[in-house]
Amino acid sequence: MSAAEQKVWLITGTSSGLGKSLVASALGRGDLVIATVRRREDFSLSDADASRVHVLLLDVTVPEDSVRQKIAEAWNVWGRIDVLVNNAGYVSQCLLEEGGLSAAMKQFDVNFFGVLKVTNAILPHMRARKSGLVVFVGSRAVWQANIPTAGLYIASKAAIHTYSETLAAEVGQFGIRVLLAVPGGFRTTQDKQLYTQNVPLEEYNEFRDNILNFLANYWSRAQGDPAKAMEVLTDVVRGEGKAKDLELPPLLLLGDATYTQARVYSETLLENASKWEGIGKNLNFDPSI
Repeated sequence: MSAAEQKVWLITGTSSGLGKSLVASALGRGDLVIATVRRREDFSLSDADASRVHVLLLDVTVPEDSVRQKIAEAWNVWGRIDVLVNNAGYVSQCLLEEGGLSAAMKQFDVNFFGVLKVTNAILPHMRARKSGLVVFVGSRAVWQANIPTAGLYIASKAAIHTYSETLAAEVGQFGIRVLLAVPGGFRTTQDKQLYTQNVPLEEYNEFRDNILNFLANYWSRAQGDPAKAMEVLTDVVRGEGKAKDLELPPLLLLGDATYTQARVYSETLLENASKWEGIGKNLNFDPSI
């Protein structure tokens, strides 16, 4: 592969799950990867890949200036970053009332504000080069938000969905592209998340126990293969394989569950709009007055 064909990726949250699979996929195409983790011991690397991977310790919850310093350090490793993948995140498992404000703030600090800090830190560098791709990892649960104990996670991902769309409208003038990847139903390590109960409420005891029993080991039984999903994402980013000769989409759905839920959500929205159109429209000022 020539230097012109070789891409430099910065991927956050690479210790497990989709991030770990994406590192392997990018390396498999001959690319260079800057992989971020919070702890060095969380990242394993083969000797064969050592020359093409730079492991960067990054906690996205640190102050913005510290994140900017880390991103500048990452940029200087190979003199550029072609693709930023905002993957770092976690699931705050709690009922909304029991989690309370503190759980919400912790969830958004990582899943939303952490993403903003990393993205804002890299944009000046990409603007200077007038090129770059920013990838956000959303969630199909945004279209299925009636999942008890996952509300804060879903809210943070919904914020990412809208943020990515607005950012695309703002930075396209600088040659920077934006892609929202929406995975769903993949076998990852989300079962490791602990239940947060900052405000214990007895009224929820039976409901909470039933939900937690249902969700126990749920993700370890998921049918989606993270490695296959990240191979498709790499195809789309590089414009090869299954995505050869296709334009980069603003939205990339990944997984059977995502396509199912996107269609259910769209159909429900259209049905609601049709049913209530006669009541909810024609609310403008009367032009004759």
